[in-house]
Amino acid sequence: MSMQPIYLDYAAATPLDADVLAAMQPYFADEFYNPSALYLAAKRVSHAVSAARESVAKTFGARPTEIVFTAGGTEANNLAIHGVMRQFPDGNIVVSAIEHDSVLEPAKMYDYRVAPVDKRGQVALDSLRALIDDNTALVSVMYANNETGAIQPLSQIAQTIADIRQQRILAGNSRPLYLHTDACQAANYLLLTKNMGIDLMTINGGKVYGPKQSGCLFVRAGTTLQPQILGGGQERGLRSGTENVAATIGFAHAFAHAQRAHQAEADRLNKIRQKFCAGLVTHIPSVILTPTPKTGVLPNFVHIRIPGTDNERLIMELDEQGIMAAAGSACSASNDEPSHVLMAMGLSEQEAQSSLRFTMGRHTTEADIEQTTRVLSGLVS
Repeated sequence: MSMQPIYLDYAAATPLDADVLAAMQPYFADEFYNPSALYLAAKRVSHAVSAARESVAKTFGARPTEIVFTAGGTEANNLAIHGVMRQFPDGNIVVSAIEHDSVLEPAKMYDYRVAPVDKRGQVALDSLRALIDDNTALVSVMYANNETGAIQPLSQIAQTIADIRQQRILAGNSRPLYLHTDACQAANYLLLTKNMGIDLMTINGGKVYGPKQSGCLFVRAGTTLQPQILGGGQERGLRSGTENVAATIGFAHAFAHAQRAHQAEADRLNKIRQKFCAGLVTHIPSVILTPTPKTGVLPNFVHIRIPGTDNERLIMELDEQGIMAAAGSACSASNDEPSHVLMAMGLSEQEAQSSLRFTMGRHTTEADIEQTTRVLSGLVS
């Protein structure tokens, strides 16, 4: 008998929630109008977009004017980085060594500094602070890593930034210092709120059971950004282009649900993860958990190394057995470079290339992880 496929790559993409699809459905055909048009049917659609913005703002404890809808996480990260840095040609940006490429690549276009991480994959606060000088305009540190699930000490980073701002005011330095966080992986399991001390936050619909190419950038009031896409002035001039109404409404529904359910889902997956880790350690004696789950990791991540194995080969063999897993970030899976995240944590190329990432989600069951453990131990032995 053929087994049901087991999907363990929720960090790469989540399936579209049925309720989210139902909320989007009318806006594909019946309510197709351009929200900027003046007739009543278009005004109806415009109201729906406004309601979606209010929903995201309410979930986040923000004002509707602080929410800019984007086509996903990559665009939001680019808007945050270019939007700030293009205002300060002589300024610099500090990013962590484990950021997603959609933060690292735009950062490289400026005077950028890279803050190291420790063996657990967490940003070293002292090193981060030492990299910030009088010309630093932006610091970008993700809330939780997309390869290992390691949660970053964001509240301590926010406090550090607040202290530096205070020192600047006393020294008569008027340069603003903004804090951006990429919270794409965190949105399902950690509470996201305006009160975290951040100025800019990226959220991605495709990671919270919403449509791909949907998401938003939270822009705290008083944070000035230079728009990257010019045109009709939609999104308060920060992101021109006719609104993708269906995606916006789907994203708002998905994000509200993810945040409402975040604690219950985190608790459920934590139990499954503990069983998964225990099973792997029992059945595959050579397995190494990276980072260890005691160090603050998202509840849906199990990142392992099996010394002496080749991760690409194992992923293909797992796939043949109906199990979908990953080596690292799906966005960079097509290049042969070892993971920059694992290298930053002090792993060798060889260690990085024997690593596997399993990410669980709403449809993952204990039976799934038992089957995965059985299959993987069979392949390794």
